[in-house]
Amino acid sequence: MLPNESTTLLAYPSFVRFWLARLTGVLSNQMLMLAVAWQMYDLTSSAWDLGLVGLFQFVPALLMTLPAGHVADQLHRGRIFAACMLAQALVAALLVLSTHGDWTTRGLILALSVVLGIGRAFQMPAQQALTPLLVPAALLQRAISVGSVGMQLAIVGGPALGGVLYGAGASTVYGACLALSLVSAALTLAVNYRHVAAQRAATLASVFAGVAFVWRRQVLLGAMSLDLFAVLLGGATALLPIYARDILHTGPQGLGLLRAAPAVGALLMTLLLVRFPLQRHAGYKLLGAVGVFGVATLVFGLSDQFALSMLALVVTGAADSISVVTRLTLMQLDTPDDMRGRVSAVNSIFIGASNQLGEFESGATAALLGPVGSVVLGGVGTVLVAATWLKLFPELSRRDRLS
Repeated sequence: MLPNESTTLLAYPSFVRFWLARLTGVLSNQMLMLAVAWQMYDLTSSAWDLGLVGLFQFVPALLMTLPAGHVADQLHRGRIFAACMLAQALVAALLVLSTHGDWTTRGLILALSVVLGIGRAFQMPAQQALTPLLVPAALLQRAISVGSVGMQLAIVGGPALGGVLYGAGASTVYGACLALSLVSAALTLAVNYRHVAAQRAATLASVFAGVAFVWRRQVLLGAMSLDLFAVLLGGATALLPIYARDILHTGPQGLGLLRAAPAVGALLMTLLLVRFPLQRHAGYKLLGAVGVFGVATLVFGLSDQFALSMLALVVTGAADSISVVTRLTLMQLDTPDDMRGRVSAVNSIFIGASNQLGEFESGATAALLGPVGSVVLGGVGTVLVAATWLKLFPELSRRDRLS
């Protein structure tokens, strides 16, 4: 049950439907990513190939995200999100068939990663720009926090459930992903809001308007770039199959628990933020959270004990949730509605770069330095980024209240 202060969100049924749609969609995506990573590592035993899965998602997402932001300001955002869920369902269906028929290859996984990257390019701006239209501005920070609770529940449950289902075969996981993606699409199509399209043609200037908007606002630029460099350097997700099998000596079930651990921390922290929203010193708390994320990443990189590794990942998730809620609330409150799709697209580029490109960076440095060297270097780099941003973006560090 949600805390008392958040029960008023239940009075907005479209928000509740979209919350459930995101929950099932992210649950499907997390299971899909776990199964794809384990299957790729089974096929090739290559850290480089694990990194390529992230790269093949990032490049098309990078190319398509700004146009996708313009589309999100023109078309019905709920229908865009539903179409992305249908694309994810198609990928899962193809993987069911290829796994069952024993024709899954490295090339097929990389090709489907491109499809997922394109889908993500359109999904992220649409979903981020939709939430402010479903609740009043006074409830937006709590709505974002409650939305993050749903995402973290899915990120906790998805890998754990995916790891269990993988024991019955990869096709079982992909079949579950197919069903969940279809449910997510159906729920999103039931979301109602008053759509007002931005009245402008798709010119080069309008497509890049979100970039110009963010560039002129130091708080937004600082918050987005902080997340970019922190997760780019500190993310170890792509290397979890290596840690699970070769360092912590566990199997798919252990990998599922490792992938779920950051979400456990994020879920607990997000529940605290729902109950106790950030009121003061938001900028310093954001920078401090990124520093803690870097230290916890360093601990994970050096650990060879499963319990300590799990604890370190829990801390990274808790710290990251402060960054996510703070950044998204700042972005939505400081951006007019007719710009939210394009500004959300810019944010999606930063997120995509930090996640998908970060996976490639982790795989590439692991191929050179080994997995431990890669994660340790990333943790140290993240701490240095937090310290640098304190001086580089003084308006962000001095930001007191989110609103």
